[in-house]
Amino acid sequence: MSNLLERSFKTLEQLAVHPEGQTVSMIAATLDMPLSATHRLLAELCRCGYVRQVKEQGEYVLTIKLVSLGLSFLSASGVVDVAQPLLDHLAEESGELVRLAVVDGDDLTFVAKAQGARRGLRYDPDMGLSVSLSCSSAGHAWLSTMSDEEALQLVAKQGFGQPKDFGPNAPTTVNALLGYIHTARKRGFATISEVFSPAMSAMAAPIRSPSGTIGVVTIAGPLIRLTEARMEELSNALIGTAEDIRAASGASAMFKKRA
Repeated sequence: MSNLLERSFKTLEQLAVHPEGQTVSMIAATLDMPLSATHRLLAELCRCGYVRQVKEQGEYVLTIKLVSLGLSFLSASGVVDVAQPLLDHLAEESGELVRLAVVDGDDLTFVAKAQGARRGLRYDPDMGLSVSLSCSSAGHAWLSTMSDEEALQLVAKQGFGQPKDFGPNAPTTVNALLGYIHTARKRGFATISEVFSPAMSAMAAPIRSPSGTIGVVTIAGPLIRLTEARMEELSNALIGTAEDIRAASGASAMFKKRA
């Protein structure tokens, strides 16, 4: 049963990064599964409503059922209702993209955002399922709240990102990553430049509770605007927003369990 569940989730994850769809043979080859077993699994996922087949080409694509489940969960948890006004205010003040990520076990996941850029370049990447810990300001901010050993264990589990997939300054060694973590721990917030993406920078502050870190607030934008000096100017507002969300977290069922 566990093997079947693992194959099911890996298939859903595979289709999530291929919105154009994939054939059964593509999925089987990528996930190293027998063709017949892959076909049966896809048929079952179609029956349950999580996947559908594009009849003309034969590709399988995700339906919006998973998205609906996630949105229903967030709505019921109250996390967006609590955080959105605070994110909106910070986005207006910074003029950049502001996002909230919450800690979920060993993962950090973006759940809400506010866009402050009204003209010119707008940085607005896909939300994604999980934050890259080694190559993001959100990841560095969260890791800075742990011991070095705990932080490196989480990164080892997820793996280092590579510059070809992220930005040219993406850390690929333990020492390079620890440099970012130690700086973030000392300052109380993390900053990156051309780490997650070329020509982009970002900053992040952890949302701390008595029982541990419950999330992270980030500001991200084009390097031409979000310079190191500008990030320093915004640091108090960023940290203040993280503290405001922590103070209001009791109104959210999701945060209440972590606070």
